[in-house]
Amino acid sequence: MRVLVVNTGSTSVKLRLLDERDDVLERRDLAAQAGRVREEELADALAGLPRADAVGHRVVHGGDDFRAPVVVDGRVLERLRALTELAPLHQPAALAGITALERALPGVAQVACFDTAFHADLPPEAATYAVPRRWREEFGLRRYGFHGLSHAYAARQAGRLLGADPGRLVTAHLGAGASLAAVRDGRSVDTTMGFTPLEGLVMATRAGDVDPGLLMWLLRNGHLEPSEVDTVLERRSGLAGLAGTADMREVTARADGGDPAAGLALAVYLHRLRAKIAAMAAALGGLDTLVFTGGVGEGSPRVRAGAAAGMGFLGLALDPDANAAAAGDAEITAGGAAVRTLVLTAREDLQIAADVRHALGARDRGG
Repeated sequence: MRVLVVNTGSTSVKLRLLDERDDVLERRDLAAQAGRVREEELADALAGLPRADAVGHRVVHGGDDFRAPVVVDGRVLERLRALTELAPLHQPAALAGITALERALPGVAQVACFDTAFHADLPPEAATYAVPRRWREEFGLRRYGFHGLSHAYAARQAGRLLGADPGRLVTAHLGAGASLAAVRDGRSVDTTMGFTPLEGLVMATRAGDVDPGLLMWLLRNGHLEPSEVDTVLERRSGLAGLAGTADMREVTARADGGDPAAGLALAVYLHRLRAKIAAMAAALGGLDTLVFTGGVGEGSPRVRAGAAAGMGFLGLALDPDANAAAAGDAEITAGGAAVRTLVLTAREDLQIAADVRHALGARDRGG
């Protein structure tokens, strides 16, 4: 089955056509405005591609409704639209992509694949906020977790690379957005993002964990309006807020050159990262394998080394030469270290293709 994978972002739409063996036959990256691409441009891009048998869409939020990939129909679309308030920056773009592809490829099955699905069965103690039951039930408040497609692929690929069960596994998706997942037997048992993608690690432009009392103080005393708080936490915080740039390559270069703001940004980023890795290990009762993936996770030996520094108590140690040379899928474990450490190329497209085949197979079996 040839699967066209569609990843719709706010500024681009990425198309990847995978064949039956998951080889990439074609790739197209189209410019988008607020998640929308001109349909003429989309039609032109598709005209040059071999015909797809199915289309898989990355959808950030499935809420409590969608815990597995689902074949899209009118009823599913309505339910996805109802989730827009939970992901106002991401959901409209995914919906626009689904609508555009339905028009461009009539009769071809469309499957929605969710970043939240991998975390849908978090244990209650990991998923539940300590707020009143009425709030949780009335407003659907829980820790959803995100980046699930990347975490799911990393967990599968770690087993392939090691040739064995990775055991108590922590996957670190470090990109513009960043999160960790604690994985046992291929299932997420804890993660760092929560009700929204703002919770957890320091990211490129997102703050990560912030004392809610701090936010209430800003609002209650009239220092900021809610819309400004929202914008700043999402787009002007994290590395950008600390160092004036969201690019980790620039942050590390400036930090190594003695720039104090960049040095602080890197230190804060790594402090939070180490603390959260340890927290994920605690959720698993120990650590056997650590995976780095995502643009920063794959591309920054400095961040990987900084994350491992001081984590010997968990059995974590990196081989400096292997870490510096890592490219593609690689192991960077120091000799004698108890924890295996891997660098894996993020391949959400492969996870989406697998999800599409699973969803369509279940449909054809009447499941």
